[in-house]
Amino acid sequence: MKTDILRFNGAVEHDPAIDAWMKQHTGELGSIAHRWFEVMRKCGDEVRELLHDGCPTACLGDVPFAYVNVFHQHVNVGFFQGASLPDPTHLLQGTGKFMRHIKLNPGTTTNAAALNALIDAAYADIKARVENG
Repeated sequence: MKTDILRFNGAVEHDPAIDAWMKQHTGELGSIAHRWFEVMRKCGDEVRELLHDGCPTACLGDVPFAYVNVFHQHVNVGFFQGASLPDPTHLLQGTGKFMRHIKLNPGTTTNAAALNALIDAAYADIKARVENG
């Protein structure tokens, strides 16, 4: 069964609005968000970005695969097709039909290897969906 692919208008190679967003989110939470968004940016040459619902969002072309957002006490790293991603370390939270996220709290250890693997898997998943229709 073929599913529709979510697409956003306005994704660009490097969005100055995201740089401004990062400057507004300082301290430890901002550092966490910046670190993981940089990982998303480096997934491939086709990565584009935009602010969607106020969150830095990484896309493959115009198709979103991940985002970051800062809250009062944590950072979310979210995945638009997170429900279908392999998650052997059970980091993903949420019960939505598609989206999942990870909460990162300052002062706690993050399984960086597992989170890197999820970001890579999200990018590869979206790339396969786009290429295979």
